[in-house]
Amino acid sequence: MLSKIEKAFQERDLVALDALAEPTFRILNKRSDFRSVLMLSCNNLKHLNKIENLDADCIMLNLEDGVSKEDKHFALVLCAIFLTKHRECSKKLVVRVNALDEGGYEEITYLNQFMPDAIRVPKIKNKKEVDNVLALLNEDIELHLSIETSEAWHNLATLKGNLRVTTFYLGILDLFADMKLSQSLINLNNPTMLYMLSHFLITSRAMKVKPVSFVYQEFKNLDEFSLWIELEKSMGYDSKGCISPDQVKLVNEIFVDEEAQINRAKVIVKLFEMHRDTGVTGFVDEEYGFVDEPIYKGALALLNIN
Repeated sequence: MLSKIEKAFQERDLVALDALAEPTFRILNKRSDFRSVLMLSCNNLKHLNKIENLDADCIMLNLEDGVSKEDKHFALVLCAIFLTKHRECSKKLVVRVNALDEGGYEEITYLNQFMPDAIRVPKIKNKKEVDNVLALLNEDIELHLSIETSEAWHNLATLKGNLRVTTFYLGILDLFADMKLSQSLINLNNPTMLYMLSHFLITSRAMKVKPVSFVYQEFKNLDEFSLWIELEKSMGYDSKGCISPDQVKLVNEIFVDEEAQINRAKVIVKLFEMHRDTGVTGFVDEEYGFVDEPIYKGALALLNIN
């Protein structure tokens, strides 16, 4: 099947590519304990083919920034194809659509039939927009929001409105630009930056929304990236956006709660063995997401059980 996808994409044959995108029922991953969120552009077939082997807890299938205008239709269809390919996935698969007034509504309508675990809406502004998306979005799909406009920041405490709104992402570069603040302020010791991280964290947590800290763009500067993760962990964060496998590795290492990981592994082992006794070796748990034999073996390894 992948050879057909590659051929259609290389030849820019949107009709042939669209024929490969078959609406499907997916077993949705409801996990909320993801640490690393890795951005993958959906116009990069090579990267999409690696989803199963990536270490990130959450894969952000990106249709927005980094995807050229000419590639956006191809990226959307490729996103649908790979959602179909991963009907069950231990990683949370979230699709970042384009801004609502730049095709986002149409993309959400199209993606409903392919059932991503969540839709992430960029450049959200107010509760009215959130309500409009919820009215359109399949009721089983989570809604995630990018907080990257001055309006969203001002309205932050009003944006949840519904249990399906589960996660906020801090888009610090766009937010600073919209507020006409210099990006030079984004440093470890700047009080404005520390205030914004604190406010975003506490406001989100108070609404029982998961706050995901900002993407650090200098992906080769892992020393400073580590300092940001350590700072954010000390503040109470447990998740961060990433743009490289090396960043994912650091986030997974630093944002680890050993006690919580052990407790999670114990529950997974117990759940799997209970289901296995009834002949089921792949199932979805409301809290821990999709669990199968590889996940079970990973839990055993963590607990040092042979």
